[in-house]
Amino acid sequence: MHGFIQHHSVACGCGGCPDVPDDQGRRRFLCAALGSAAIAAGAVISSAGPASAQSTLAPDDVLKAMMDGNRRFIDGRLQSLNEDLSILKAKTAEKQEPFAAVLSCADSRVPVEFVFDQSIGQLFVVRVAGNIATPEIIASLEYGVAVLGTRLLMVLGHSNCGAVKATIEGKAVPGQIGALYAPIWPAVNAAGDNLDAAIDANAKMQATLISRSSTVIAGAVKEGKLRVLAARYDIASGVVSLLG
Repeated sequence: MHGFIQHHSVACGCGGCPDVPDDQGRRRFLCAALGSAAIAAGAVISSAGPASAQSTLAPDDVLKAMMDGNRRFIDGRLQSLNEDLSILKAKTAEKQEPFAAVLSCADSRVPVEFVFDQSIGQLFVVRVAGNIATPEIIASLEYGVAVLGTRLLMVLGHSNCGAVKATIEGKAVPGQIGALYAPIWPAVNAAGDNLDAAIDANAKMQATLISRSSTVIAGAVKEGKLRVLAARYDIASGVVSLLG
């Protein structure tokens, strides 16, 4: 079923990023630049001054707060909506101190802040169809870790993901939508035509890719300052399940 898809790929040379279609050569430049970005981010962190209150949280404490929030979301007991938004806006107007970063699919049925019952300034959310780790996405997550001090990085896949489904089907698509196929293809190769298995495999593979291709993120994990994991959001039930 997939035989007619042709992936003309080239390696960027950084050793950590997957091959990308050669019609997106600019990504090779950006990927190669990640090393420089990591150095720059490290310089920012060293001159950022005293640690914020967020930086005292352990990664596991952040995960518990998020999963507790997901339970409230499932039970219809959201607390974040009771926050005084005017006070929150005032507190976050000059700076942000999110305790977690989430790489989510762009799907409109995955409202990340609601899903974890978190309000303004608590989550650093990066969204792209298929929750794929492109160089630009990784750079954004590096900023969340190195500059903002996030303690948890979650790649959040979701049920019935259109990007993963389209990759499995391999149909011709207009414009540049087909650029989404290549990063998801390894998960489809591993899981076959099983959509649920491919969605989970994709989330885990993207989390692994982020951890391995970014010295900033890998360093934070090694120091115990950050935890990187993959999870799945079920659109029907609202439940977030951690993926081992």
